[in-house]
Amino acid sequence: MLDVTLVPCLSDNYAYLLRDPATGECAVVDPSEAEPVLAALAAMQLRPTMVLNTHHHHDHVGGNEALAAAFPGLRVIAHASDQGRVPAQTGAVADGDRVALGGTSLRVLHVPGHTLGAVTYASDDAAFTGDTLFLGGCGRLFEGDAAMMYASLQRIAEALDPATRVFCGHEYTANNLRFIAALEPDNAAVRDALADAERLRADDRPTVPKSLRDELRLNPFLRCDDPAVEAAVGVSGDPVAVFAALRARRNNW
Repeated sequence: MLDVTLVPCLSDNYAYLLRDPATGECAVVDPSEAEPVLAALAAMQLRPTMVLNTHHHHDHVGGNEALAAAFPGLRVIAHASDQGRVPAQTGAVADGDRVALGGTSLRVLHVPGHTLGAVTYASDDAAFTGDTLFLGGCGRLFEGDAAMMYASLQRIAEALDPATRVFCGHEYTANNLRFIAALEPDNAAVRDALADAERLRADDRPTVPKSLRDELRLNPFLRCDDPAVEAAVGVSGDPVAVFAALRARRNNW
């Protein structure tokens, strides 16, 4: 199993330190700021060989240049379309590419919608979804449209094993689940998940990760063909239209 360490950054971001269990090789996912990432690396006596960026937004790439300065030869990888927008980028990936971290192979899924260059990096047991798929939600549509984002979320749902651990870019889970509970007040599974998330946050513990299986069961953005979600937003028959209505409601909630 890929070893993953969460590094809280800014107010609600997560960066991730990935360590291949066979070789100890280390990568950093989405260092929004350098200081906490450098402190975590030092505490664990790790020297990263690469940074993996899920998209170009500053709260996911703000630490790139400082890390590149601290670790000469560091590779900084993002989608090909983000070249010129990701600081210190040295390598470009496209859909279907593989990134090797020691003995671990990370598959690249191009998942545009939040941004046009958004990617998910997925090993056999973990997926780093940035701001595309959140626990209980999904990212806003800054550069893509509803059809694009819906297709990207379906791609994640279909491409990954349900047991995959989902590591997303922000600690938004409790608030996302509050939205779902308001949308589907009779959904007991959502109420239980919200209670668990609120207990974790009350203890200052992360809600991340959860399994993709949990997301398929709870996350309405992955259930746009569910009659309960259709009824809640007053749209039926077209999952993209349901998604668009759901995203608009979440934006205004």
